[in-house]
Amino acid sequence: MVVHTFAEDKTRLAGPAHPRPSEEALVSTPPTPSPAPRFGVNYTPRRGWFHSWYDFDPARAREDLDQIAGLGLDHVRIFPLWPLLQPNRTLIRASAVDQVAQLVDVAAEAGLDVMVDGVQGHLSSFDFYPEWTRSWHHRNVFTDPEAIEAQARLLRTLGGALAGRPNLLGLQLGNELNNLVEHNPVTVAEIDHYLDTLLSAARSGLGTAAGLVTHSAYDAAWYSDDHPFTPEASAEKGDLTTVHPWVFSADCARRYGPRSPQVQHLAEYGVELATAYAENPARPVWVQETGAPEPHIPAADAPGFARATVRNAVECANLYGVTWWCSHDVDRSLADFPELEYTLGLFDSAGNPKPIAGALAETVAELRAEPRPAEPRTTALVLDCAWGNRSISGPGGAYFEAWMRLREEGTRPAVILANRAEDETHLTARGIKEVVRPD
Repeated sequence: MVVHTFAEDKTRLAGPAHPRPSEEALVSTPPTPSPAPRFGVNYTPRRGWFHSWYDFDPARAREDLDQIAGLGLDHVRIFPLWPLLQPNRTLIRASAVDQVAQLVDVAAEAGLDVMVDGVQGHLSSFDFYPEWTRSWHHRNVFTDPEAIEAQARLLRTLGGALAGRPNLLGLQLGNELNNLVEHNPVTVAEIDHYLDTLLSAARSGLGTAAGLVTHSAYDAAWYSDDHPFTPEASAEKGDLTTVHPWVFSADCARRYGPRSPQVQHLAEYGVELATAYAENPARPVWVQETGAPEPHIPAADAPGFARATVRNAVECANLYGVTWWCSHDVDRSLADFPELEYTLGLFDSAGNPKPIAGALAETVAELRAEPRPAEPRTTALVLDCAWGNRSISGPGGAYFEAWMRLREEGTRPAVILANRAEDETHLTARGIKEVVRPD
């Protein structure tokens, strides 16, 4: 590692020069740490998985949600299926929208807040396209103007139906929509237009009511060299940044081992990486999905992994929250899921809590009983990442491994982009006193 302390050497760092701020700016204190983080779970219905939307039963949902609330969690994320909401481009089923609203209300009765994902095109290895986007009707869901307007209309409708509910956290465009890129070729500029259009529609639907408007992407947005969903889009568009740091991405757990620092600090790293790309140093970052997929994380290691993941993530000053994937195992009577999808729940398919549920509940209770506001990270590792070499920041990449080495040595490194490494205003706002360059 090559270390540069600002008091000693500001001239050798890469990146464009920036005007020197005033002395008053240089001695300003870092922003106040974010409020206590939220802790929740992605709700996977125990009976019927997400196919349960076909015969929605509020009583069964309440049973599941009471179990979740019993762990001391404060919110859920829910996933109504796109084809059921909008089976035709110009038809949004009022009864399906009502069911989404009912589930939000049932969650309120259980004491849980709710984040609603709107355009559900992908869940647990299955894609959910309405028929009007498929076959000889095929429309590129990211670029076809009528397809984009149809999705915007759905989000406006959902927002209007849900607005004003006190337990509504907000409206997200959909779950990991970048999983649909393979069948819907798209450019970066087209994705930016798509996200801007849909985020505006979601905000329009909510109107003046409180609620976050967000979008999510799986890890390719951060690690894949030429993926059209970019880190900048995740870190700038919407009200906060969401990250889904999965241990199977880039074979992280198999590469380093299920108990390795690289695995146990992966969510923390994801938050710091996302923070680096944000123009606003205090922009909140939500670990919206993380979990313990077998065999990447053996069942015996899952409780320890959950404890370490949450405790390490809360050391990030701008963490919004951690939302575990997922609430309930997929019943093995349902066919054709990848093996790891069957055992990701905190509860098994009979509704019994698993050891990981107890570990997560205990950890959350401990963190709430003795909150420890995260201190600013005074050392930052410079990331020189451009189009075509994003993979250096993913598991197996040179930057990822350099950051993890620092973490193992006891440093709590921030991530700083090379073009901000001389920006004293930005660095001071984040509390960074020195930068470190990878060897």
